Amino acid sequence: MSYRLIRPLFFALEAERAHHLSIALLRAMPTPPAPDPDPMLAQTIAGLRFPNPVGLAAGYDKEGLVAHKMHGLGFGFAELGTLTPLPQPGNPQPRLFRLVEDRAVINRMGFNNGGQAAAAERIAKRRRPDGPPIGINIGANKDATDRIADYATGVTCMAPLADYLTVNISSPNTPGLRALQDRAALDQLLGAVMAARGADRTPIFLKVAPDLEPADVEDIAAACLDHGVDALIVSNTTISRPPLRSALAGESGGLSGAPLHDLALARLRDFRRALGDRVPLIGVGGIASAEQAYARLRAGACLIQLYSALVYEGPFLPRRINEGLKALMRRDGFAHVGDLVGIDA
Repeated sequence: MSYRLIRPLFFALEAERAHHLSIALLRAMPTPPAPDPDPMLAQTIAGLRFPNPVGLAAGYDKEGLVAHKMHGLGFGFAELGTLTPLPQPGNPQPRLFRLVEDRAVINRMGFNNGGQAAAAERIAKRRRPDGPPIGINIGANKDATDRIADYATGVTCMAPLADYLTVNISSPNTPGLRALQDRAALDQLLGAVMAARGADRTPIFLKVAPDLEPADVEDIAAACLDHGVDALIVSNTTISRPPLRSALAGESGGLSGAPLHDLALARLRDFRRALGDRVPLIGVGGIASAEQAYARLRAGACLIQLYSALVYEGPFLPRRINEGLKALMRRDGFAHVGDLVGIDA
């Protein structure tokens, strides 16, 4: 009720200004104590203990300012970034758009961030070893002459501070980045990333786009197995445009929110068929309710992430999803969330 009352105030602001205001409000919030794992929802994935399966997707906390507080909103984990080796301003503004009629967002941010060195100092101060997992999403600078080297640099710099690292090759807003999903380039990239990790066993997650052909799915799945990727995040925003009602539908960039739901679910099912349970899957894209999260878990996701839905549903959506998941599990006779992962695959 309270968010429905204040949402018009946020929506009266340009989208990126509203985003920065929400970060400022969370920074002012006291850091809550670490939550106790929920017996029905807690899981161990890639050697990490997740108190519940609902995570914050990368893109919200780009600089590592509030990720350590997100469990206070009900998240079982949070992913910050994307962080690049060098600072970069991103694409020209405006670059973030609410499609209210479609409950969607288009962004063409372009990995705007202050660089990994500055973020590392902040993250080191805020890191709580007893808290829920915090992932760090890494990318390449737009003008990098060797993007694979940028990812290796990101691993070296950020691995000591991360519970897991996400190699993001799926953003549509850095020209040419998605080409790293091609098999030969992906083999080279993952080989460099794993070499940079060295003896440090920080789990490596890979984040892919939803705009993939069946052959792409097979190639990415094989590369994940060959290189020992610890989890696959499916998926990022889409460059496709399903039917949309908003006047802003023609803006360029990645589309997220409700219209992404069906495409992201289809890609998750594709990767579950390709991988079975050999690589944990994290479902992202268009999730805004407990029922949608439940379907994503049944389709093969061990965990889910959300971001755009917070714009429309408010900051306590993860709490509602977790309570709704437990109600659905009780209805269907599941004692633990792990029992339902992939049962519809």
